[in-house]
Amino acid sequence: MFLDVSIFNPQNIVFKGKVKSIVVPGEQGVFEVGPFHKRILSRLISGKLLIDGEGLLIRRGIIRVDQNKVTVIIEEA
Repeated sequence: MFLDVSIFNPQNIVFKGKVKSIVVPGEQGVFEVGPFHKRILSRLISGKLLIDGEGLLIRRGIIRVDQNKVTVIIEEA
């Protein structure tokens, strides 16, 4: 099972595709989202976002997870 992940910044689409997991720097700590994760909406802090183990440095943002669809909006990447 995969997640449909879309990552945007104000200028463009940073990433769009199917992944096994995404790890993000949340305000309460780093957390991982995988298939069938509960529905969430959370703020992100500056740090490293991992998409199937591949890193992307981000500055603040938000993440929304709903039914294996993940949307991340970041200030910049």
